Parts: sequence; structure tokens; C-alpha cells
Amino acid sequence: MVKELTKANFEQEVMLSDVPVLVDFWASWCGPCRMVSPIIDSIADEYAGKLKVCKVNVDDESSLAAEHAVVSIPTVILMKDGKIVEKSVGAKSFDDFCDMIDAAL
Repeated sequence: MVKELTKANFEQEVMLSDVPVLVDFWASWCGPCRMVSPIIDSIADEYAGKLKVCKVNVDDESSLAAEHAVVSIPTVILMKDGKIVEKSVGAKSFDDFCDMIDAAL
């Protein structure tokens, strides 16, 4: 399951998570974001129990995007123990995301 993040729940869901967290920064008007969305959903299923998968709508949560230096979307950030492990900008394949995640797990 993919969880929607806001400023209110970001610290609890990401910074204090006991498992790594994949955060997808996206917007509804972004074509590449719409291409990545089903891949992110598949990753949530593939890594259930080992990885938390979340999304941040940059239009609704611009301060979170700014805090994480998101200047282009889609940006996918992998965080572990509250720290950025990997950051990917642009549309990528399922396998590319899995390689990024597997290296960090």
C-alpha cells in the first residue's frame, strides 16, 4: 500500500520508520509522474514488509519538496534511518528502482 505524506505525518512515517522508505515526489499534471505511478504501486507490493512506499504531492506539500531539494519531478528518494540513501530524478523502470532499493536493503 502506498501512503500519502503530508507535513503533518512526514516525520512519523519517514524519519522515525524502522524500515527504509521510498518517497515519490509527484504532481497530477506531470506526465512522467503518471508513467512512474504504477511502477511505484508495484514496488509497494513487491517489497511489502521490507520497505514503506509513500508519495508526496508537490502541489499540496511544496514545503516538503523544498526541504528535500526537489526541483524536478518525478523525484524518488530512498531514506533509511531518517537519512537520504539514494535520490533518482525522472522516470525510471521497475528494474532500475529495484536495483536502487536492493542496494540499500
